[in-house]
Amino acid sequence: MEIDNIRALSDAELEQALRDAKRDLWQARFELATRQLKDFSAVDRSRREIARILTVRHQRALARKSA
Repeated sequence: MEIDNIRALSDAELEQALRDAKRDLWQARFELATRQLKDFSAVDRSRREIARILTVRHQRALARKSA
C-alpha cells in the first residue's frame, strides 16, 4: 500500500491495516521457516508497510498533540 493510500485511511482503518500487515508478516515468516515461501520479498514488503502505517499514526499523534 502506498503512503498516500495509508494517509487517506481513518484512524480505525489504520489500526485494522496495521493488524492485517502484522498478520501478513507473521504468515510470511512462518512460510519462510517452513520453506513454503516462494516470494522472499514478501517479508520486506510487509515490514515496510508496517513502518509506513506506524509513521502515519505517529504523525497524527504529533499533530493532535501540537494542536
